[in-house]
Amino acid sequence: MAVASIGMTERVHDASKLDCQLEERSLSSSSLEGKVKDTMPSDFWEHLNAQLSAVPPDFSCALELLKEIKEILLSLLLPRQSRLKNEIEEALDMEFLQQQADRGDLNVSYLSKYILNMMVLLCAPIRDEAVQRLENISDPVRLLRGIFQVLGQMKMDMVNYTIQSLQPQLQEHSVQFERAQFQERLNKEPRLLNHTTKWLTQAATQLIAPSASSSDLQDCSSSAGPSPSDVAVPEPLSPAMVLSQGFLSLLTWDPENEEFPETLVADRARLQELESQQSQLTILASVLLVASSFSDSGLFSSPQFVDKLKRITKSLVEDFNSGPEEVMQSVSEQVVEEVHQGLKSMGLAALSSENTASLVGQLQNIAKKENCVRSVIDQRIRLFLKCCFVLGVQRSLLDLPGGLTLIEAELAELGQKFVSLTHHNQQVFAPYYTEILKTLISPAQTLTTKGGSL
Repeated sequence: MAVASIGMTERVHDASKLDCQLEERSLSSSSLEGKVKDTMPSDFWEHLNAQLSAVPPDFSCALELLKEIKEILLSLLLPRQSRLKNEIEEALDMEFLQQQADRGDLNVSYLSKYILNMMVLLCAPIRDEAVQRLENISDPVRLLRGIFQVLGQMKMDMVNYTIQSLQPQLQEHSVQFERAQFQERLNKEPRLLNHTTKWLTQAATQLIAPSASSSDLQDCSSSAGPSPSDVAVPEPLSPAMVLSQGFLSLLTWDPENEEFPETLVADRARLQELESQQSQLTILASVLLVASSFSDSGLFSSPQFVDKLKRITKSLVEDFNSGPEEVMQSVSEQVVEEVHQGLKSMGLAALSSENTASLVGQLQNIAKKENCVRSVIDQRIRLFLKCCFVLGVQRSLLDLPGGLTLIEAELAELGQKFVSLTHHNQQVFAPYYTEILKTLISPAQTLTTKGGSL
């Protein structure tokens, strides 16, 4: 029973983290829409064209398509739009259309224009331009094909709208359900919070007595721009800062350490993914920082050049952990080549042989964990994530620490994932964290946040 309970909790937990934006997936093969997408689309439309061009015309395929279009239009209506529902039912009455087809006078062009007018009323603003483009198509088969494609997009718009509407309720249900399930386990296992207590205690200790990495950061900060001292950990301690420190420590968790916080077991795989993403961003930002320091400022002011260099580096550092030295050797060769080509294409001064050798050496040195630039970048990405937890992603992006501006988009994605995971966890386990933090922080420092007294 306990195993089943844990499994159910994990499924609810996973559901609460569903992305609100869906893309078109493969559809049911029983529907015409699914059949068209499962086979070569041109086959269907060529067959439709042949039927309509025949003498007399064959409307069987067109009727099937009109029936599917009618169902999609009806699915886009809200419950209160009864007038439009009746209008669509009347205009696309399949029995009446079948009678017209049998007589050979089914007006496909007229029906297509009617459907277009209805799409204008029902589409989201983002689809206005696509619908307007359809109005300029005169060929009946091309028009129906365009209508069907845009209706598919409108259908996904409605699905996304529905999911977004339900997300708050799903989130709240998940919080209450996960907390109740955890409390049930805690009642049976009073020592269930031991690892969580130790985890938060270590986080508070790290804030009170910072590690030597802080001085290391100061020693080599000149390599990566100004030090972000303006967002240093505030004193005195607050629950939010202890939690942020604790969450960050999970991104460098020793896999052999079995004392993982009980409240984060369900998120362990996601945390490992975030750790991997952060590590790759650290290498990427380090490469860009070193390369830019050897190049004319105009080169790295080119978005096209930077994007290309980022794509190349990202593809190479995916295997970084399997062989750091070999990967960085490949990176250095590719980066030097791209820098040389970039400088040449922009008419800028080429790198000297001495600077080229120095660039290669510094890039290859990034393979070492103790590399100065890599250490600084790692600390600053972690600082950015801490700010995201406390201030939010958008505010944290306004004043990025030095050396991170070229990976702003990637940092925004990482920060959003980190905040989503940690804030949900905080909402679920706020009562337990509050009780533990009471023993670590004075009552006067306790903050109140949504979802519990934190």
